[in-house]
Amino acid sequence: MPKAWSAKRERQYEHIKEGLEDQGRSEDTAEEIAARTVNKERARSGESKEKSKTSTDDISSSRRGGLRSHQGSGGRTKAQLYEEAKKKNIEGRSSMSKDELEKAVGR
Repeated sequence: MPKAWSAKRERQYEHIKEGLEDQGRSEDTAEEIAARTVNKERARSGESKEKSKTSTDDISSSRRGGLRSHQGSGGRTKAQLYEEAKKKNIEGRSSMSKDELEKAVGR
């Protein structure tokens, strides 16, 4: 983590990194995504000396994440449910429908 980050940004970085690792991302990938996210938020709030146009004009990271969380009416995708079933070692998952996978993973 760069020393220029505030305590808040360090906490944000750790939170994002841990969440990505919990989702199965490698440590290196999780660190890169977390650092990019924190740097983008710093640029958006005017905390950094340099910033790109996309950092300031694009949709915010938290909003984009919320849009992609699949918590809305459609819920998670079949692929996401399948991956969770795979982690839980649920047998017969490859032939299950989306509804069956939802019931099997228990959410």
